[in-house]
Amino acid sequence: MAQVADGVLIVGASRGTGLEVARLLAARGEAVTAFVRPTADMAALLQIRVKLYKGDVLDPQSVAGAFASGNFRAVIDTVGGRRGEPRPDYHGTRNLVDAARQAGVPRFIFVTAIGCGDSRGAVGPKVIEFLGAVLDEKTLGENYLMASGLDYTILRPGGMTHDPASGTAIRTEDRLAMGVINRADLARLVVDCLDDPLSIGKVYAAIDPAIQRQAPLQRGEDLPGGRVQ
Repeated sequence: MAQVADGVLIVGASRGTGLEVARLLAARGEAVTAFVRPTADMAALLQIRVKLYKGDVLDPQSVAGAFASGNFRAVIDTVGGRRGEPRPDYHGTRNLVDAARQAGVPRFIFVTAIGCGDSRGAVGPKVIEFLGAVLDEKTLGENYLMASGLDYTILRPGGMTHDPASGTAIRTEDRLAMGVINRADLARLVVDCLDDPLSIGKVYAAIDPAIQRQAPLQRGEDLPGGRVQ
């Protein structure tokens, strides 16, 4: 008898949104595998019940190995990059999409950013100045996923904070929506989409209407020290 596909593969789970999603899913008893780079800080992941698979999302063989390491019903892609490192937003996502199709994993949730694709008009000039190239890479990843035939959902957060969850964040199909969201709330929206078949084929902005302030770039301010997110 074939095994039931019940695991969830989270890519980019060593920090940020991916880590928060791993915590939520592990807490409710999901079989979670975190696909992380060998050089990543895994201290936080070691505190929760997840399986680790070490590899590089930019290496197709490594990605195929991650999918072969479990019996997955879904993949959650939260990949990002640091300044000075190769960006995985498009090429890494392309590898994940190809591997998901090959492995027969139908469900794919991709976390990108407001400013990608048809939401470009929602962000200010300073966002484009600092993050335009990153948004372009993420848009390519979105387009590749949408053309893949997989059961996709794309979540585009606005500016993000590490504050505790507020419980007031929303997902909206308004392409001009812009705002701030706590990573813990974004993680809850990701899990909500995983549970909601009506979210398949949808692209959402993820914001918290209760947070009135705008992100620094949206206000037209430079990031401290010329930092690039």
